[in-house]
Amino acid sequence: MRRFLKVCLGVSIALSLVLAGCNGGESDARITSDDSKKGTAEKERGGIELTPPGTFPIVKGDPVEITVLVKGDARIEDFQTNAFTKWYEQLTNVKVKFEVAPHDSASETLNLRLASGDYPDIIMNMGVSRTQEMIYGQQGVFLSLNDLIKKQGYYINQMFDEKPEYKEVITAPDGNIYAIPEVNECYHCSLSVKLWIYRPWLEKLDLKMPQTIEEFHQVMKAFKEKDPNGNGKQDEIPLAGTTKSWNAEVEVFLMNSFVNTPPSRMYLDNGKIQLSYMQPGWKQGLKYLHSLYKDGLIAVESFTQDGQQIQQLGENPDIPILGAFAGGWFGVGTEYGGPSGRWKDYTSVPPLEGPNGRMAVSFPYQILTGKLVITNAAKYPEVAMRWADGFFDQKEVVPRVNEGVKGEDWKDAEPGMKGIDGRPATRVAITAYGNLQNNQWYQSSPSYMSEDFRLSLAAGDHPEESNEVILFNQSHDNYEPYRAPLETVVPPLYFTEEQGTELADIEKTIKDFVDQTIAQFITGELDIDAEWVKYLETLKGMNVDRLIEINQEVYDSKK
Repeated sequence: MRRFLKVCLGVSIALSLVLAGCNGGESDARITSDDSKKGTAEKERGGIELTPPGTFPIVKGDPVEITVLVKGDARIEDFQTNAFTKWYEQLTNVKVKFEVAPHDSASETLNLRLASGDYPDIIMNMGVSRTQEMIYGQQGVFLSLNDLIKKQGYYINQMFDEKPEYKEVITAPDGNIYAIPEVNECYHCSLSVKLWIYRPWLEKLDLKMPQTIEEFHQVMKAFKEKDPNGNGKQDEIPLAGTTKSWNAEVEVFLMNSFVNTPPSRMYLDNGKIQLSYMQPGWKQGLKYLHSLYKDGLIAVESFTQDGQQIQQLGENPDIPILGAFAGGWFGVGTEYGGPSGRWKDYTSVPPLEGPNGRMAVSFPYQILTGKLVITNAAKYPEVAMRWADGFFDQKEVVPRVNEGVKGEDWKDAEPGMKGIDGRPATRVAITAYGNLQNNQWYQSSPSYMSEDFRLSLAAGDHPEESNEVILFNQSHDNYEPYRAPLETVVPPLYFTEEQGTELADIEKTIKDFVDQTIAQFITGELDIDAEWVKYLETLKGMNVDRLIEINQEVYDSKK
């Protein structure tokens, strides 16, 4: 099975500062490997001794204390008293003093701390952007981790050996690695531009699953005109979307039948950066969507309603009224596990044949960069690196940090149990994910949740009702055969402070304009044929060429 990465892109403009007394992470206390002669000599100078990489505890003798600035999580009672914290402290012989930033103002807290010069040893899960990595890495505030990873890394290097592209993704243009990532290989997330259709209506009207854009149009017309909910009224809403949920914009799925349209609206064609919304296929797609709207098949609320409102359409009391909706999962338009049970009746529509063929948007870079940085305030940077490296131990640490206490929150699977993908399971969940607790960190640390690890969670006694099983099967059967080629996907890019500042203004202006015109063209407020040239000229005036140029320069330098 192919495996994929995920990355969360975004440019965050960092505060510039002048640093004084930067020591590049050097310390009077030296740390040695497990070499006996070196260890003795170092301890005579008052140093501490590390065990070999990949072994626990990390340090011998008295515990070492480190400080960690971390974003708060409403689902975690207390990082300091958390059961995983206590377990990991005993495992590593490293004590942690947490400084917890308010969840809703973590970005502001991060910028203030970076500007103040008052740094903890480690900054974790604070949303450090790639631009901030570049700025503060080159200034020496964030340590370059290349040598530390080479000498002290073990589990992270196992990941790099298995997936060398991960190392490429987190390496800045200057060749340095400034942050440890979180890798979360969520299979269904890698194919999350989906469309969901109400299967009982297809069955009642004796309709087949649409395979082309023309067939989809006819199915939507049948939903509108043939009273599939049987109440004698034309109250059915064939298709709806929202801009406030996961890949739920009404156009994002359908537009790919006309032009490559990831949610970023940026793709590669023979190594050249292309913008979906400037292509002839974009115009064709908008004309198709307008034809749906003109026939009364798209809810006008699609451009204004929020996530709660579209779910209310799917959960309409007494009788179903929503025929289809876009979304990364069926929970966008229904209540998973809700009393209506309609979440069981929506199934995914495979990519529709159109001028662009059949293509499923791919998210291969499932990696969150900037998850953990080590600052130049760290007294023992080698200890900090070993502490971070432990989070990549998939056998013992990953399930505990992200799933809780063994025997209380999860347990080993019994022989014969099947995982999400039908292969043998390794673990069985006991407690529900997402509740307030004090046993795990809810992905607050870096880690490596490989595709095999995620899919080896037991499917349960009723796999047909498991969210993960449903999403795996729908993704594998309906979308995997049409996955967009890797060479068409723009990889994560590092921008300098100057580039990031320039892009921030251009991108926002253009995104707001494109979002506005999508609604105007689909609803007919603007005539696509009459306004297309003016539309392109407006984008030119918004400096769209410079947006392409900057991204192309950075992509070419990465190559």
